[in-house]
Amino acid sequence: MDLGLAGRVALVTGSWRGTGAGIARVLASEGATVLVHGFEAGSCAETIDSIRSNGGIAHEVIGDIRTDDGTRQLRAEVNRATNRVDIVVNNYGVAEGSDWPGSDAESWHSSYDTNVVSAIRVTNEFVEGMCSSGWGRIVFVSTVGATRPGDRIPEYYAAKGALPSIVVSLAKHLANTGITVNCVSPGIIATPEMVELFTKRAAHAGVGPDWASVEQFVLETGMANPSGHISTPEDVGRFIAFVVSEPAWHLNGAHLRFDGGAADAVT
Repeated sequence: MDLGLAGRVALVTGSWRGTGAGIARVLASEGATVLVHGFEAGSCAETIDSIRSNGGIAHEVIGDIRTDDGTRQLRAEVNRATNRVDIVVNNYGVAEGSDWPGSDAESWHSSYDTNVVSAIRVTNEFVEGMCSSGWGRIVFVSTVGATRPGDRIPEYYAAKGALPSIVVSLAKHLANTGITVNCVSPGIIATPEMVELFTKRAAHAGVGPDWASVEQFVLETGMANPSGHISTPEDVGRFIAFVVSEPAWHLNGAHLRFDGGAADAVT
């Protein structure tokens, strides 16, 4: 299937590593020019090199999107790299927080600003250009915890849980503009950092070190899912590539769980 992404320009926040890097690599492999976002100059080099080594097009754009000034810096860097943005993937987020006894107003505000307001800042910078061109795709990346929150880091789950409702509201606001807005909620993702952490935990239990054994250990002792596997950053990227594709033009205002069935919810 031709996803119709050749020649499109995609900004992926927090794509210097982890899930964001996987999303960026997949979008580039589909022909999109990818703006790889980081907070510090040079931080995106590894992701950009991996894209360019496979024939893709990528540019580093820097800005602390947790602040208004940093988001304006990001906009300026994007303007120097390209004349438009067709796709915004609000991937950046931090699983920060504490627990119910330890949480306070500051921790709740901090998590909401990081995981929600930062994404709104970025969206607001580029949505006008999408409206002018009559085509755009906006994706907010949430988490399985938006549907299945735990009792730890409640600030994070509450913040991520706000994204599906934001998506519905924004999709209505952008009706008849040619822009779609959707939310993708992955389950556990086998980023390099998580693989390292899982492998260490499994080793303490005498399991591993091969990934197949570690993966089953994680599913059996953590968050199981009916698919029996843990997704990779590229798996998430392939799913998001479809969500932002031309064939998915009628997919709008949706909360899409990409968790192997871990959320075990009807809606």
